[in-house]
Amino acid sequence: MEWVFDGEIIEWRGPAPFFFVAMSEADSAELKEEARSLIYWGQVPVQVVLGDTEFRTALFPKGGRYLVPLKDAVRKAEGVGEGDHVTVTLRPAVKS
Repeated sequence: MEWVFDGEIIEWRGPAPFFFVAMSEADSAELKEEARSLIYWGQVPVQVVLGDTEFRTALFPKGGRYLVPLKDAVRKAEGVGEGDHVTVTLRPAVKS
C-alpha cells in the first residue's frame, strides 16, 4: 500500500530543531490499520520519497496524526525548508 500527500514542512523545537511533514488524520488512521504488524513504540517504519530523494525513517505519532521526519540531508538535497509545501510518497517498510 502507498500514500501520497501534500503537506507543509513544520519545525518542532526541542533540545534540537526537528522538521516534519504531517499526514492527514484520515491517512494516519488508514496507515495505522494497514501497518499494525510493523508498529513498535508507536512508530511506523516507512520508505519515503520526497522529490528525487528516497529514504527510510520511522513516523512519529502526534495528536492523532503521523509526522514524517525530514533529516537535514533530505531537506538540503531537495532545497526545501520550513514553510515549504511538498509532496510525500510513503510505503510501510518491511522489518529487516
